[in-house]
Amino acid sequence: MNSINEIIRTIPLNYYIFLSAVLFCIGVMGVLLRRNIIIIFMCVELMLNAVNLLFTAFSAYSSDPAGQVFVFFVMVVAAAEIAVGLAILVMIYRNLKTIDIDQLSRLKW
Repeated sequence: MNSINEIIRTIPLNYYIFLSAVLFCIGVMGVLLRRNIIIIFMCVELMLNAVNLLFTAFSAYSSDPAGQVFVFFVMVVAAAEIAVGLAILVMIYRNLKTIDIDQLSRLKW
């Protein structure tokens, strides 16, 4: 039975780099072009997952588990970021009855 590292090595590293770059660019475009906070959070998560894919691929190709451990910590921080972000989003929705970023200018002092 092949280990996961051997399976990952059967696909060239360039494919992982290209897929990760495409996913990251989609996430950046979503953050820059969208006005909905939930969509922006999803795009930030997409960017983090693109980086995690790249860390895992490089870790498997170099046979070093440090990259996979780093992925675990990135996922923990991302989960905490989403929890805090969604809590802030709920409070904004309760006050303004919208989640549109353009409407958040009313929150200025």
